[in-house]
Amino acid sequence: MSKRNSAAAKTAARERLRIEREREAKRAKVRRQIIVACSAVGVLAAAGGIGYAVVQANKPSYWAGLKDAKVVAPANTTGADGTTVVMGKSTAKKTLKIYEDSRCPVCAQFEQTVGSTVKKDIEDGKFKIQYIGGTFIDNKDNGEGSKNALSALGAALNVSPEAFLEYKTALYSAKWHPDESSDEFKDDAYLIKVANTVTALKNNTAFQNAVKKGTYDAWAVAMSNTFNTNKDGVQGTPSFVMNGKVITTNGQPTGNPPMSVADFNRLVDAALKA
Repeated sequence: MSKRNSAAAKTAARERLRIEREREAKRAKVRRQIIVACSAVGVLAAAGGIGYAVVQANKPSYWAGLKDAKVVAPANTTGADGTTVVMGKSTAKKTLKIYEDSRCPVCAQFEQTVGSTVKKDIEDGKFKIQYIGGTFIDNKDNGEGSKNALSALGAALNVSPEAFLEYKTALYSAKWHPDESSDEFKDDAYLIKVANTVTALKNNTAFQNAVKKGTYDAWAVAMSNTFNTNKDGVQGTPSFVMNGKVITTNGQPTGNPPMSVADFNRLVDAALKA
């Protein structure tokens, strides 16, 4: 019998096989432990990621977070949080409330058609105006332009009422007013570019800093809330109210606003006499 086939050789072979099996079992155990540990870490990481995502999703947006922020009101305003904005000669006996949204295409159409008439009426002391700015168009596409433009209008109002009116005209102009589906007013640089066409705001550092820093952002949110909680029954823009009544072409609160100079003059003149 050869040594290879001896009992001792067989015993040694079995021992080597046993040792190798034990080593392989230990290696398999270690691999399982690593896999379990990695899986646990992955689960924790996924849970943490989901938790972070949930927190972020429930976190209010920048603008929503300004709801309870301290309001810095522009000059030339009165009332709670400076949301009462009245312009015109003190001798004017009646006030025309004008409800607008900066992104509103119909407001832009009105401004381009009747805006110069309104401005002349204010200068002539025919009536004062009270501006109420809304931001509801932002809600349609999760936009920011209505709010951002309203804040910039606050910065212009802080310069002067005249700067405010001229800037509003520029924002609504055919050259600068974007399509309703385009949220260009969310861009500070764009708002400043438009402002540079207004004499009082051109290269006006104080105005530009207020726009960039969002000085009147909280004011814009407060003004928007004034629009949302108005007692005149106004739900859309543009809307015009005098003597507590909405001015429409058919005399009904839900009617169309006057969009021509002739209709505007006729209806406002009637309201002034009432």
